[in-house]
Amino acid sequence: MAIHRITVSALLATALLSGTAIAAPKSQLVLAIGGEPEGGYDPLTGWGRYGHPLFQSTLLARDAELKTKPDLATEWTLSDDRLTWTIKLRPDTQFSDGSPLTAEDVAFTFNEAAKIGSAIDLTALEAARVIDDQTLEIKLNKPWITFTENFYALGIVPSDSYGEGYARNPVGSGPYKLVSWTEGQQLIVEKNPNYYGETGPFERITFLFTAEDTSLAAAQAGQVDMVSVPATAADAAPQGFKQVVAQSVDNRGIVFPMARDEGQVVGEGTKVGNNVTADPAIRRAVNLGIDRNQLIEVALLGHGSPAAGPADGLPWSNPDAALAFDPEQAKSVLDEAGWVVGSDGIRVKDGLRAAFPVNYPASDSTRRALAETVSAQVKALGIEAKATGKSWDEIGRIMHSEPVLFGWGSHSPLEVYNLYQSSLSGVEFYNAGFYSNPVVDQHLSAAQSAESLEASFPDWRQAEWDGTTGFGAKGDAAWAWLVNLDHVYYVNECLEIGTTQIEPHGHGWPITAMMQNWKWTCE
Repeated sequence: MAIHRITVSALLATALLSGTAIAAPKSQLVLAIGGEPEGGYDPLTGWGRYGHPLFQSTLLARDAELKTKPDLATEWTLSDDRLTWTIKLRPDTQFSDGSPLTAEDVAFTFNEAAKIGSAIDLTALEAARVIDDQTLEIKLNKPWITFTENFYALGIVPSDSYGEGYARNPVGSGPYKLVSWTEGQQLIVEKNPNYYGETGPFERITFLFTAEDTSLAAAQAGQVDMVSVPATAADAAPQGFKQVVAQSVDNRGIVFPMARDEGQVVGEGTKVGNNVTADPAIRRAVNLGIDRNQLIEVALLGHGSPAAGPADGLPWSNPDAALAFDPEQAKSVLDEAGWVVGSDGIRVKDGLRAAFPVNYPASDSTRRALAETVSAQVKALGIEAKATGKSWDEIGRIMHSEPVLFGWGSHSPLEVYNLYQSSLSGVEFYNAGFYSNPVVDQHLSAAQSAESLEASFPDWRQAEWDGTTGFGAKGDAAWAWLVNLDHVYYVNECLEIGTTQIEPHGHGWPITAMMQNWKWTCE
């Protein structure tokens, strides 16, 4: 049944029939926060990358400030050559079916996920091997400090029962276990009695997979306890609800093709290069000429923050790389580079007009508003940047030769590596502009070879801007980063969720990462 045909009352009746009391304070919740995974709840194929995997435990976790804390792992050390992790596990851990969780299960999870070759980055894994029931070694084939992201995101599965069908009936050692999943409608979970950690007071939680208008209607009827809302509906909380705004690195930015158009093609004839955006003056001027605060007001209705890079506010970002809004300076940059205003107001250099499309997925109204506002802003500089909606298939065919408005945002600096490392030019959607700077590559390599994630942060920052060069706006200006979206939720006034993390790109359920701290405050 298509979700838009399901009425609020019918969906809630389904929940009631399944044993979920919709308005049961203190012990049960109903959430309409989207995020239904197409492939089910299998961590080996990507479940849990955007927020805690819920059914499964991970080796490490992050607190509200994104600082590391133990989960399954009690000790973790990296060898001097940066190639071997030794990990000690908490004893007496059980899966939700009562079977023990040992190092064999952890090693199996990592080795099997690498074998599958899914969305999880395990390319640096040589092998995971068991030392004893509570100890394992993870050997890498190269120094790769961002491998640690798998310690936070890869949920551990049971080695003896994992197989076909696991995604629909997951067994794990996480705080909750699956009761039922009706695809396109709802998921019901309840506390895992074998869980070793804090779970909070809620015995059962129902996740409704409803369209935005249906979710809002349910909130207005008082029939859900939390709903995620788009910016266009974020300022009219229903009676009995409060607005909760989570800061995010869920960013939007424009990637520029960096090479000149010299006939190069990749793959099945996909064109590479753009003679306009290959000019650093164009890229620098666009970065200077975008009023990001206006973008937030027009496209996000105030629910966002200006973006200066791919990881604003996280410890590996470099705020010194940013350029302030300065349209007069932008015009000077273009003048000095020989871009002369033509009779139609668009600049020309050596017969080439300063014109290019800004492509965006046509189904995304927020990106359309961003692209149209950017187009109007840079036209005042003498640059024609036409907002152009396309399908994702079409974007895949032009993203190396025309600017595209993409969305990214992660809790790992691996994303920075993927977006700017020269060897990843044209790999999937990474480094779509074919950016290449050997100095930046050196900084990225140094970061990956660091003795710890924390020790790598200065190298990531230097890759963005080291005082001379970098991928950021003061350097090569390989992107024009625009905004970071706020994630807005309406939450029942009786539900206190505490401090939220800076949330990643908008997939999954990042709001649930700190669910163990949620409390019901009404009697």
